[in-house]
Amino acid sequence: MEGARVGSEERRIVLITGASRGIGAEAARILGQRGDHVVVNYREKRKRAETIAAEIAAAGGSASVAGADITDAAAAAGLVDTVVGEFGRLDILVLNASGGLEQGAAADYAMAVNRDAQTRLVRLALPRMAPGARIVFVTSHQAHFSATRPVPGGYEPIARSKRAGEDALRDMVGEFDRRGIGFVVVSGDMIDGTIIVRLLERRDPDAVATRREHGALPTVEEFAMAIADATARPAESGHTIYVGGADFHGSIATCPTGSASFPNSSSPA
Repeated sequence: MEGARVGSEERRIVLITGASRGIGAEAARILGQRGDHVVVNYREKRKRAETIAAEIAAAGGSASVAGADITDAAAAAGLVDTVVGEFGRLDILVLNASGGLEQGAAADYAMAVNRDAQTRLVRLALPRMAPGARIVFVTSHQAHFSATRPVPGGYEPIARSKRAGEDALRDMVGEFDRRGIGFVVVSGDMIDGTIIVRLLERRDPDAVATRREHGALPTVEEFAMAIADATARPAESGHTIYVGGADFHGSIATCPTGSASFPNSSSPA
């Protein structure tokens, strides 16, 4: 199908999961400002997602909303069908949605959302993505480096499942390459002002304090900027962009945008 037109301009079609608040919402704003059409995915908070889309439109950008619980197989399939049905294609998939610390969640929920839902959504999207499209997986240093670094108390379910999700996606790099689809990981230190950090400050305050001793934590805006940059900057498949926490990876570079980004051609196991 010929490229989708949103308004009167040709734009990339970007789907961001879990984009009704926080990092996902800020990444949506940035990409909308850069000229993409952003599909703001939400699970329950439709009004919040609509507010983000309205903010993007008011700033001169283009956005729409799409509700789906990505842990539900039928809902995930419907999400991809809705995006492609409306716009004709999917150019960028940002895997931002995650979970695992919710009260009352089932014991296997973290793995269901952070590994199983991610790989299922990618497999649903791949046949609808043309060569040159890209997938961006969002994670944390506490998950990415969980095999070699201590994990904050209470964060273990997320760390294990996020790392499992990353590993499962890395196992698909061969298929991504055959299809001409890019794959990039963006890993951040604890991100100041996020719900996760606020929860950890209650459950394991020493862990957060220790991270602050290594320097200022990245902000939501800095991390979102790195995610937005990762959708376009040249990178080998499987490339990892690090944001904050130089003590984790030991290399520092600064993106032209000014966000703290620490690239490495491959991720440690």
